[in-house]
Amino acid sequence: MNDQQLLRYSRHILLDQIGIEGQQKLLAAHALVIGAGGLGSPAAMYLASAGVGQITLVDNDTVDLTNLQRQIAHTTERVGQPKAESARQTLGQINPEISVTALNERADEARLHALVAEADVVLDCTDNFATRHAVNRACVALRKPLVSGAVIRFDGQISVFDPRSGTQPCYSCLFPQDQKFEDVACSTMGVFAPLVGVVGAMQAAEALKLLMDVGTSLAGRLLMLDGLYMEWTSISVARNGDCPVCASSAAK
Repeated sequence: MNDQQLLRYSRHILLDQIGIEGQQKLLAAHALVIGAGGLGSPAAMYLASAGVGQITLVDNDTVDLTNLQRQIAHTTERVGQPKAESARQTLGQINPEISVTALNERADEARLHALVAEADVVLDCTDNFATRHAVNRACVALRKPLVSGAVIRFDGQISVFDPRSGTQPCYSCLFPQDQKFEDVACSTMGVFAPLVGVVGAMQAAEALKLLMDVGTSLAGRLLMLDGLYMEWTSISVARNGDCPVCASSAAK
């Protein structure tokens, strides 16, 4: 690291668990953030500020006035712009030293597989089960750690699904892909603005821990937040031995 980087990241370097070695791991890392909205905004902004060297943003939506209540990577002047590009501009203003790639697209299964293959950690910041399951399948197949978050109304949740150990559950163990789950949209149900910031920031924290291999991740646990009463609930999540996504992968 040069002198400017030592100064920029000095508050990380002061932490015994991170130091120069941990910060260098971040600078060499590649994070894939799928979704540049309510969760993706704070998650990507903290990844950028922390010095993750390469960030890829994927989102096929454009900035709408209704997004600005909670999607803090975007501004009023960027209404109508692609969200991925708007977020890229914000991350560049936070940390011009990192590389940010903005993909204005809705990635299909094959495209997700290619994107996940290039990443060291994946953050699922989307809002529908079909995409979440597609991302999970790619992460399991390629053994890449997945940080998943979700928020609706006053309720939030976050977990880590890490297939590298071969013993941890995947997203489909918790939410089986063959079961019917109703997607609920913020446009119809509403969402408490700061809650996406809380969960998105936690997604960034879990991703950074995974990249630096420090602390204990949320793998095997689901954290749920009742934002109305500000109460956290933690539940253990067991691996499903019959899971069609990860059971066969574990046997390899």
